[in-house]
Amino acid sequence: MTVVLENKSKLDRDSALRTISAEIEAINNLKDSVALENLTFALDLMQNATGRIVITGMGKSGHIGNKIAASLASTGTPSFFVHPAEASHGDLGMITENDVVIAISNSGESRELVDIINYCKRFDIKIIAITKNSESSLGKAGTVVLELPKQGEACPLGLAPTSSTTATLVLGDILTIGLIERKGFSKEEFNVRHPGGKLGSILKRVGDLMHTGQAMPILDENANMQAVLLEMTSKRLGCVGLINQSGDLTGIITDGDLRRCLSASILEEKAFNLMTRNPKTVSKDMLSAEALRIMHDKKITNLFVLEGIKPVGVIHIHDLLNNGVA
Repeated sequence: MTVVLENKSKLDRDSALRTISAEIEAINNLKDSVALENLTFALDLMQNATGRIVITGMGKSGHIGNKIAASLASTGTPSFFVHPAEASHGDLGMITENDVVIAISNSGESRELVDIINYCKRFDIKIIAITKNSESSLGKAGTVVLELPKQGEACPLGLAPTSSTTATLVLGDILTIGLIERKGFSKEEFNVRHPGGKLGSILKRVGDLMHTGQAMPILDENANMQAVLLEMTSKRLGCVGLINQSGDLTGIITDGDLRRCLSASILEEKAFNLMTRNPKTVSKDMLSAEALRIMHDKKITNLFVLEGIKPVGVIHIHDLLNNGVA
C-alpha cells in the first residue's frame, strides 16, 4: 500500500510540475506574442472611450472575460460582460456606439461571436480582439489584435483551455494595470469601490472607527489623578486625553503611565505634571492601515484624532484589529 501511495504521489507531483511549467511558459511567451504598438493602441481605445468597456467571450474565454470586466470596473474603468448567446437575443442593445468591445476567442472562430462582431461593424464600434490567430475571423474584424501565444495547452489531451486561459487572464491584468497607471487611480478611489471585505477594512478611514463624544476619555489638564483614573476606568480605552481651557489637546496619560508613576501620593497629583506632552495624533481622514502602522512603529495602543489642535475622537488598536485592519 505504501509503495502504491508513493507512486501516486510521484505521478501527481510530476503532473503538477508539468502543468505549472506549461503555464509559466505561456506567460513568458506572452511577452513575445503581444506587439507593444498594438497594446498601446488598445489602451488608447479603452482610455478614450466615452462609454464602457464591454467584454465578451464564449466558454472558458467568457469566464476569464467576466474576471477582466470585474477588475476594470473595480479600478475606475466602467465595464461589464455580455454573454455572446444572450447578445444574439436582445443584449446587443446593451452595447452603444460610445463603447469599446473586447472580444476573446482562442481560435478566433467562435461562431457565437458573429452577431456581436457584425453589430460592432455596423455601428463602427471599436473591437479589441484577443486571439491566438490574427488571421482568424475575429482577428480580421478587430480594430486591433492582442495576440495570445501560439503554444499548446497544459492539458495532456491538448483540448481543455488551460495555458491559453492563463495567458488571457494575464493579458487582462496588463490592460487593467495599464489603465490604472495611465489614469493615476488612487487608493481613495479604490476604497470607494471596495467598501466590504478585507480590502474595505484596510481602506477604512480613522474617522470611520474612532470613538467620539461621550465615549472619548477627555479631562481638563488641571484635573487630579483620581479623576484621571476614574475616567480611564469608565471609558475603558486605556488612556485619557488632557485639554486646556481652549479645548486644545495638550497631553495624554495612559494606563502604562499610571503603572510607571505609581506611588502613595499619585492620586493627589495634577494631570499636567504626569502627562506626556505633544502626543502622537492623527487626522480622521487618515487610512486606518496607516494608523495601525503608526501604533506599531511607536509601540503605542491609542491615537487621539484632531481637527486642528482640538480632539474629535480617539482610536484604539483593538478597534483596528477587530475590524480586520492588519
